[in-house]
Amino acid sequence: MALDTESFDILLATVQRFVRERLVPAENYLEEHDEVPPALIDEMKELGLFGLTVPEEYGGIGLSVSQEVLVNYELGRTAPAFRSVFGTNIGIGSQGILMDGTPEQKAQYLPRVASGELVMSFALTEPDAGTDAASLKTRAELDGDHYVLNGTKRFITNAPRAGAFTLMARTGGPGAGGVSSFIVDAHTPGIQLGKNDKKMGQRGTKTCDVILENVRVPAANIIGGVPGQGFKTAMKVLDRGRLNISATSCGLASRILDESRRYARERKQFGKAIGEFQLIQAMLADSQAELLAGWALVREVAQRFDGKPTHLSDPDVSMRVSCAKLFATEMVGRVADRGVQIHGGAGYINEYPVERFYRDARLLRLYEGTTQVQQLIIGRELLRQD
Repeated sequence: MALDTESFDILLATVQRFVRERLVPAENYLEEHDEVPPALIDEMKELGLFGLTVPEEYGGIGLSVSQEVLVNYELGRTAPAFRSVFGTNIGIGSQGILMDGTPEQKAQYLPRVASGELVMSFALTEPDAGTDAASLKTRAELDGDHYVLNGTKRFITNAPRAGAFTLMARTGGPGAGGVSSFIVDAHTPGIQLGKNDKKMGQRGTKTCDVILENVRVPAANIIGGVPGQGFKTAMKVLDRGRLNISATSCGLASRILDESRRYARERKQFGKAIGEFQLIQAMLADSQAELLAGWALVREVAQRFDGKPTHLSDPDVSMRVSCAKLFATEMVGRVADRGVQIHGGAGYINEYPVERFYRDARLLRLYEGTTQVQQLIIGRELLRQD
């Protein structure tokens, strides 16, 4: 699945212009109001951003992973909340249906995802099950042709906006094999949303708890129609999501570096621009080298991802995805730290973008698998290989 080169080049140029002319100027509004302007969301729908990864047969654009990371790099060059509006929707929110769903499920949900009519969220994390996803406690008990779901999901991105959830619940015994993946309508009786989380950064993104009390979901809403496959679906979905977080991290690093270069040229101390001092140049050089290394890694892994069947899990590709997420998200943290340092006292003031990006970048090392989880995946796979 990929868009032809000419059409993709036009799309990428359009996204670059949209980021530069519409999103970057709205960053101050976002920071002040903690909300993405509805007019911008409508423009995102018109540009087809809600359908980037949905195949053309379901009304989307149908980008390959290699193309998707290029788009996410550009979207990473502004506040993460803008991408979050649709990124979860076309990523971990709906990828489970695309990868493992039945033909009927794909036909029912994917066209509405692509148009932006339906916002989907990914509900895996729980109060006692985040990194250890196989130990989740939300239960799904079979009752006739429905399952009855009870439990609490935590830190669910876009939950306040969601029309449906890709939700993991336990239908069987302990461990990964007892987990199933459900499509759950957000308006089903018994679903309650907690208050919006107040986060360190990424203002404008919406996360909260999702509480399920005797929520009845048709058995036909198990993704793929087969119980016990939910953990495998989740891991495949997270692989693609982690790769796109890596691309977004590289885009954010490039924006921070641009802001730092600009400030180093303009700010004067001791009668000359601070960019003329070698220690400032050294920080800029380290950031540039790490950014280029991370971006090269992300693109190489994306090509490998495109080369594997989407319905299969490839441990070697998963390991390389973890390498990309580990390096890129840690890298942007270092670039953000240097950016603040180059700005000096101004870097600690909210009026400057680097202060906001410093806080925004911190989350990238945590969600969709912490750095430590990526280390475990990489180490385990290295020891398994001959």
